[in-house]
Amino acid sequence: MKNRKISVRLLVGCFVVSSCLVTSCKNDSQSNVTKNEITFKKEGELTLFRSKDSVIQTLDIEIADNDYERETGLMYRHSMQEKQGMLFVFKESKPRYFYMKNTNIPLDLIYLDDNYKIVSFQKNAKPNDETTLPSHANAKYVLEINAGLADQWTLKVGDSISY
Repeated sequence: MKNRKISVRLLVGCFVVSSCLVTSCKNDSQSNVTKNEITFKKEGELTLFRSKDSVIQTLDIEIADNDYERETGLMYRHSMQEKQGMLFVFKESKPRYFYMKNTNIPLDLIYLDDNYKIVSFQKNAKPNDETTLPSHANAKYVLEINAGLADQWTLKVGDSISY
């Protein structure tokens, strides 16, 4: 009987000590976590055209041209300047499907074909919404800009880009 009491006390004591250690380790590790904000990194310039001679707007762009960059896109960003955007470059032209998972800023998505012409839009995409945003046409490029700018700049299907 005495051995059982000692075993139970030892077990309870070990539980209390391990709980304290886990709690203190958890708190220490959480306090050491730092969050780095992802900032815009200019990788090129893009010009939107109404016709070959009529410039609509020029933007500084980041280019997403590999799997990791295309999958991450503008996730975890908290803002983007008006004359900035992200251009997604794919190897082939086909229907595209985007969503706004972990994307904190509202966006206009502009789908472009292999001739750099706008084929469709998804305007005012809601932050963190995982609803599919299809291109409704084959697209090789996708330009993401702040929500509302496609209408402000009166962009239309058939307008083009150069970068």
